Amino acid sequence: MAFNKNICIFGTGGFGRETYCCLIDAMKAEGKDAAASTCFMVGDEHYTTSEVMGIQVIRQSAFIPENYDVVVAIGDPAARKKIVTSLPANTTYATIIHPNVVMSSWVQIGEGSIITAGTILTCNITIGKHAHLNLHTTIGHDCFIGDYFTTAPAANISGNCAFGDQVYIGTNVAVKQGVNIPSDTTVGMGAVVVKDIAVAGVYIGNPLKQLIK
Repeated sequence: MAFNKNICIFGTGGFGRETYCCLIDAMKAEGKDAAASTCFMVGDEHYTTSEVMGIQVIRQSAFIPENYDVVVAIGDPAARKKIVTSLPANTTYATIIHPNVVMSSWVQIGEGSIITAGTILTCNITIGKHAHLNLHTTIGHDCFIGDYFTTAPAANISGNCAFGDQVYIGTNVAVKQGVNIPSDTTVGMGAVVVKDIAVAGVYIGNPLKQLIK
C-alpha cells in the first residue's frame, strides 16, 4: 500500500476519527506525516467546524477529486454507498490498512476499504469495494464477500463463507464455516450464525432469529 496523493476522509464521526488514527500509523510506516496530507470532508448540511483533530474539514461542494484519494468512513453500509454514488465520477479511492494487520498474499481487497488494527485475514479471501473491517476482526480461508461490507470489533468469520453486498456484522458475532448471508443483512452484536440466512433482514441472538419490526 502506497499513498501517492493526499487523503480525504469522508465523515468526522467516531469511525471517521478512528480512521484518521489508523491512517497516522499506516503513513508513519511509510515515513510520511498524515497531518500534512489529510483532510476530512462532510456533506454541506453537516459542516459545523473547519477543523477536527487538528486537520482541515472541507465541505463536499468544495471537494476537488484531482487533489485527493478518498475513503468514506461512514459505518452504515447503505449510507456509505449513497455517499460514494454522490461523489464525482472521477473520484479515486484509497485503501487504508493498519500496519499490524495480519494478511497473507492471497487476499484481495477492493478500493476504498479500511482495515483496522488487530485484523487477521488468512488466505484465498476476496472482499469487495468500500469495506470496513473494525478492530480485531478475523476472516478465515476461502471467503467471498461483496461490496460495502462492515464488521464491528471482534467479529469472527470462519472459512468458506459467502456474503452479499452491504452486509453488517456486529461486535462479537461468530459465523460458522460455510455460511451464506444475502445482501442488505445486519447481524446484531453477539449473535451466533450457524446456518445460511435465506432472507435479508436484521438478525439477533443465539440461536439466531430475525428481528421483526
